[in-house]
Amino acid sequence: MEVVQVLHMNGGVGETSYANNSFVQQKVITMTKPITEDAITKLYCSTYPEEIAIADLGCSSGPNTFFVVSELIKVVDSARRKISQKSPEYQVFLNDLPGNDFNTIFRSLSIFRNKLREQLGPGIGPCFFTGVPGSFYGRLFRKNSLHFVHSSYSLQWLSQVPQGLESNKGNIYMASTSPPNVLKAYYEQFQQDFSLFLKCRSEELVDGGRMVLTFLGRRTDDPSSKECCYIWELLAMALNDMVLEGVIEEEKLNSFNIPQYTPSPAEVKYEVEKEGSFSIDQLEVTEVNWNAYQNETDLSDAFKDGGYNVAKCMRAVAEPLLFSHFGEAIIDEVFRRYREIVADRMSKEKTEFVNVIVSLKKA
Repeated sequence: MEVVQVLHMNGGVGETSYANNSFVQQKVITMTKPITEDAITKLYCSTYPEEIAIADLGCSSGPNTFFVVSELIKVVDSARRKISQKSPEYQVFLNDLPGNDFNTIFRSLSIFRNKLREQLGPGIGPCFFTGVPGSFYGRLFRKNSLHFVHSSYSLQWLSQVPQGLESNKGNIYMASTSPPNVLKAYYEQFQQDFSLFLKCRSEELVDGGRMVLTFLGRRTDDPSSKECCYIWELLAMALNDMVLEGVIEEEKLNSFNIPQYTPSPAEVKYEVEKEGSFSIDQLEVTEVNWNAYQNETDLSDAFKDGGYNVAKCMRAVAEPLLFSHFGEAIIDEVFRRYREIVADRMSKEKTEFVNVIVSLKKA
């Protein structure tokens, strides 16, 4: 599997699109707001730059793309008004892999700009937007050209499926039944990728530049714990059932593995300190329910179905990977079964995603 080519969220604005099934991610961005606001405020108030270059890495498409950018700009605008400073100009870089639906982003850009002007008034400086397709596990920008980097729910994705996973039969990710060499292969791929990410960003950020990174992660030291792997184990159950029924070839399943690693805070800290370009300002862990609509009011009947919500959210994320490996014919049936399995487990257990958030300053 060529991850750079096939990894992207479902595009467009249809029923199974990421744009319409990314409420979990929006909740996580909202939960992280105090850390993000603190970082961008410290950045701005340290030098009061006349221009600020912001990069959102793994921006995807849909409402969350502009949600992050607008919050950052609002914080800077509030800070500059308090001291009667002229608004800086904003250069915003929106990055994701080439398969991302950049068209949907740029079609809604004028609406976003008008809304921002309405909210902040005529004093707001000009905002320039650039789409940057490419992997963030490599250089994307000129040296010393960025002030602030944001990334949410992207860095758990690896640059490639780790080598040597042939013994991970019946699983599509790390699981309780995965042999130790599989866990080691995943961890080493994460180390290699995240270290390279830090090195590239250290070259692109100005001195004193900042990053806020949010990973889908885990609290425990065990990388195969239910805390981080359960959501994929349940998808593997649906696929294994289809193997037993002859719908999917066993060999096809055994050769499919998710290119993801959900790190612990200790693992993130270790890599940052080992690479050496950044100091850690904050490192926190939070949780969000699998069903982001839980505790929301005024929901239609469809959104009251937790299994339905989670299956749609996961489909928006995982469908392109499954499609490229298994083909289109099985997709609807896989997620129908997955919805039933997830709903059953959610009715019996507490199901949460764990988020690891780190705020960094270029040393």
